Amino acid sequence: MVIEFLTFSVSESDRAQWMEVEERTWSRFLERQPGFVRKQLWLERGRPDEVHAMIVWADDESWFSIPADELAAVDAEMGSWWRDCTLRTFDVIRDC
Repeated sequence: MVIEFLTFSVSESDRAQWMEVEERTWSRFLERQPGFVRKQLWLERGRPDEVHAMIVWADDESWFSIPADELAAVDAEMGSWWRDCTLRTFDVIRDC
């Protein structure tokens, strides 16, 4: 398994609305993708303006097989709620 770890800058005052739009767009899209396992949103204590998305994929092939134009279309659906993010990638070496 592989972890796609995204960090978004979302103000605390915008977080609830951003999460609602994110749920309707990205979460629903990801659930339909082959190889998608699960997704969680995390909030680090003491950093209320950062939201972390932890997305689990069965393998790199599943993750990278999504066409770029489909990804861009989902980004566009976010509208003014779209946020740039940083990406980190992790390999699961043990799942207990």
